[in-house]
Amino acid sequence: MINRLLVANRGEIARRVFATCRAMGVQTVAVHSDADADAPFVAEADQAVRLPGATPAETYLRVDLILEAARRSGADAVHPGYGFLAENAEFAAAVADAGLTWVGPPAKVIATMGDKLAAKALLAEAGVPMLPSWTDTDEIADFPVLVKASAGGGGRGMRIVRAADELAEAVASARREAAAAFGDGTVFIERYVERGRHVEVQIFGDAHGRVVALGDRECSIQRRHQKIVEEAPAVVPERVRTALHEAAVAAGRAVDYLGAGTVEFLLAPGGEFFFLEMNTRLQVEHPVTELCTGLDLVGLQLLVAEGEPLPAALPASTGHAIEVRLCAEDAAAGWRPVTGTLHRFSVAGVATEFGGLAGPGLRVDSGVVAGSVVGVHYDSMLAKLIAWGRTRAEATRLLASELARAELHGVTTNRDLLVRVLRSPAFAAVEIDTGFLDRHPEVFAPLLPADQRPVTALAAALAGAAHRRSTAPVLSGLPSGWRNVPAVPQVTRFVGSEGDEIEIRYRLDRAGGLADWSSAPPAEDVAERAAAPTVALVDATPDRVVLDVDGVRRAYRVHRAGSAVFVDGPDGAASLTELPRLPLPTTEVAAGSLLAPLPGAVTRVHVRVGQRVTAGEPLLTLEAMKLEHPVLAPIDGVVAELPVPTGGQVQAGAVLAVIDGSPAPGDLEPSNPEEDPR
Repeated sequence: MINRLLVANRGEIARRVFATCRAMGVQTVAVHSDADADAPFVAEADQAVRLPGATPAETYLRVDLILEAARRSGADAVHPGYGFLAENAEFAAAVADAGLTWVGPPAKVIATMGDKLAAKALLAEAGVPMLPSWTDTDEIADFPVLVKASAGGGGRGMRIVRAADELAEAVASARREAAAAFGDGTVFIERYVERGRHVEVQIFGDAHGRVVALGDRECSIQRRHQKIVEEAPAVVPERVRTALHEAAVAAGRAVDYLGAGTVEFLLAPGGEFFFLEMNTRLQVEHPVTELCTGLDLVGLQLLVAEGEPLPAALPASTGHAIEVRLCAEDAAAGWRPVTGTLHRFSVAGVATEFGGLAGPGLRVDSGVVAGSVVGVHYDSMLAKLIAWGRTRAEATRLLASELARAELHGVTTNRDLLVRVLRSPAFAAVEIDTGFLDRHPEVFAPLLPADQRPVTALAAALAGAAHRRSTAPVLSGLPSGWRNVPAVPQVTRFVGSEGDEIEIRYRLDRAGGLADWSSAPPAEDVAERAAAPTVALVDATPDRVVLDVDGVRRAYRVHRAGSAVFVDGPDGAASLTELPRLPLPTTEVAAGSLLAPLPGAVTRVHVRVGQRVTAGEPLLTLEAMKLEHPVLAPIDGVVAELPVPTGGQVQAGAVLAVIDGSPAPGDLEPSNPEEDPR
């Protein structure tokens, strides 16, 4: 019987396990890095033990520190979560050797399935269909192929290669990323299936020799080989579903599987499928299975770890569940992970957190709350939003609507992309595969239409004026901007999320109504001002502005955090920075400077000072939030400075390189003596 459980993980993962422990009466122990000291999961645990340091290598990947934390806290069991050491056979063995209950499959099973090459060979003998694969690049004759990390998943260390001359660099890059993510840079290569679908089966095994399939999931909507939308059940013919379940159970039986696991398959357009890998842990996307079956998979993990058999009768899957992964990413910067303070995290209509639903509704599993700091040391996922409905269309509509209305302030996210995917006709028609995003660039458009951005900025300006009026020490009863010369407009300038400047000019009449407004100075584009919508002010408070736009009343929610202004309206959200009316002088960086987009470490420098480079040429590689980010030359020129050496740590905004774009002497055209005016 498990009495006190240590969760060797963080964030949303730890909170998810704690939720089940509370329901079962199991005491909880958190371990945390210094960077996570104030994180929600630490506060929710019954006990917490500090792991000195900040990076995963210093903390959550230290087997010795975690075992010492278990000893000090009196834990009698360890749950690895579904990241970090969850698929580390040495960790599982060390937990068992310490006399603690390990919540997961035995170390031998983890080791076998963790070596993807050995796993493919073993399961091929069990009759599980396989793709051709290679470890020797000289044996590859046909392309495209996929380079994969042998020791991990989640898209880390994965590269598609379509031509032979791209293979060597792809393998080298995949090895570096795999080594950074999993501590093992071993990679292998397998045939890449065009327009394949990623389908997986949830399996469970107990100590009494029983292995069962608990449904399947569709995980084909991916970016950078990482899942961003998952659903259950997969939309496949019943004959294919039956065959998938049989193959997954056969894989589990081949290794005497114990606990929760996932067998992943690649489904070809014709219905043929191939084994990809077995994850010997609970998956990030397990909530969709929970909502369709009514089972608590973490609770089943604990019961199986205690030696209990799986229930004799397991529920069938009903309805449809869809999950999206909400991540802190900046679309304008090539989907780089971003850091910052989450000033507001509010999702309306949430029926439950980390648990089941009694009917159609929305579940949220998050690792953050309002005020949480998104740092550079861990991955960029903030939360998972999961909707269950009686049909796929019902679940899709609910999830898209609530996600679009969520207030997500402080860091940019992939929210707009997720909503666009859910609302796309192709998704509704189940025309999906792992290349979905490549074929549908329209889903990358922001939700807020370009023609609505000026009205949204106007709402921000009016809310700002209302805020200043409400906090004015004197004459606060006067209408905002009241003056004896009403013809002079008020001017508020903002910088948008893409770095563009938006200027709003408006006049209020003596009654406080909106007399006139424009999004450009009067001397500028007259046609643009003439095309602006007719807007009347209905009401304005510091946090809510109601406008009548061309006869349609619209409400805008406004939230300020210093100079940052966040506006959530009926058409989408905007993140703005209000510029000061009288800006102070600032220090300028040298022309041609390339600045770090986020904190990280320079892992490779590809050029030297004095070297001539061309636009688009790699200068260096920045590693942050477990991913490699190439820094490319924006122009042709000469490398003037490289202030950060290999291995150097940088903060966001630090100068990484300086490119001198002046033409080389040989690039100047010689003068023609015959045309010399002298």
